[in-house]
Amino acid sequence: MINDNQRTTSLIVRPRRLRLSANIRRMVRETTLTPDDFIYPLFVRDGMDTVKPIASMPGQSQRTVDHLAEAVREVAALGIPAVILFGIPAHKDACGTQNYNPEGVIPRAIRAIKDAAPELVVISDMCCCEYTDHGHCGIINTPESAHYRADLPHGYLLNDATLEILARASVVHARAGADIIAPSGMVDGMVGAIRSALDGEGYTQTAIMSYAAKYASAFYGPFRDAAESPPGFGDRAQYQMQPANAREAYKEIALDVAEGADMLMVKPAMPYLDILRGLRDRYDLPTAAYQVSGEYAMMHAAAQNGWIDLKAAALESLTGIKRAGADMILTYFAKDAARWLLDE
Repeated sequence: MINDNQRTTSLIVRPRRLRLSANIRRMVRETTLTPDDFIYPLFVRDGMDTVKPIASMPGQSQRTVDHLAEAVREVAALGIPAVILFGIPAHKDACGTQNYNPEGVIPRAIRAIKDAAPELVVISDMCCCEYTDHGHCGIINTPESAHYRADLPHGYLLNDATLEILARASVVHARAGADIIAPSGMVDGMVGAIRSALDGEGYTQTAIMSYAAKYASAFYGPFRDAAESPPGFGDRAQYQMQPANAREAYKEIALDVAEGADMLMVKPAMPYLDILRGLRDRYDLPTAAYQVSGEYAMMHAAAQNGWIDLKAAALESLTGIKRAGADMILTYFAKDAARWLLDE
């Protein structure tokens, strides 16, 4: 029998040498995950003195503005640099007018966060779906709409009318103190309209993180519970990208770069790591990926059934997203992952 020592002449290259001990593995680690990589999503609802757990997203809650200070101080203490905000207004209408109300839930939330944790970067998700009574990401073509177009289908999202709302709301959120506006509706021209509006009002330093490649994904279900924004009819496939397309993603990304995006995002993360890698290879702008609610909920459900180790699976997943090219990861695991990493 040939032993390991006798194989040395024929097996010069042994990759396992660099896996022998934990410290050697640490030394040759190619991708390092830290709390600096994370952006933590927060759901903020109108009202007072409420923290409402989200059943489909264990550990996540909707909270009113008066409960934000404690939450964001915890985020900052863990070394997480940024939060992204999603609003749930008390009143919704066909045009999402609460999105641009200066005293709306998100402007008030931004001011509260800046008072409680001034060092945190505050990102405002810029979409209409949480604010419209129909749950779509802008103004819908109906005979009752002031923007009605007889040449377009009933139920069609009116692109340019929606841009006006996004531009107006972005200025309101920037005025409240948002550091970054993150348009997420996949509305054509959204980055250019927002950049023009911000610059026109003097907010030239407010950055834009574009959801440049956002797919019409089946993994958004728990988020729609959390944001109370399921579409009242149809789906969002008429404006979000179809999952089968890759080349189209780079077309969308190129348009957003040309319109002045400062950062680029792929959403969801795990099913679209090929798109994320392609984005990183093609562009030098900072790149984000959103580990969405369905990804988070599936891991929790599997862990609750004893099928996976939640900590190990979550950290492996986040490491894979970073390895694929993400500079920033929007994740509901941010606080847990920061604690796990700090404990290592």
